Amino acid sequence: MTNAYLQEFQPPPRILLGPGPSSVHPRVLQAMTLPILGHLDPLFFKVMDEVCEMLREVYNTSNFMTMPLSSTGTGAMEAACANILERGDIAVVCRNGFFGDR
Repeated sequence: MTNAYLQEFQPPPRILLGPGPSSVHPRVLQAMTLPILGHLDPLFFKVMDEVCEMLREVYNTSNFMTMPLSSTGTGAMEAACANILERGDIAVVCRNGFFGDR
């Protein structure tokens, strides 16, 4: 008799239902099965440098501080506000729809 808890979990393909929707390319799913690369691994620093360089090209900037942010859209919005606004600044906060009510 086989224990149901020991069987491999194999969910069917899904569509991501964030703003989009978008499906996940099989190459991305395959990459997610690879061993984790630690944030202090020298290879991680090399990969991060390459990603930052590509982002600078995408955003047409030479700003060294251009980097990916592993976060939700809300986290990105908070990071942007925290880095742009200073004490005493006035900001207009608009609310528009589900993702606009942060």
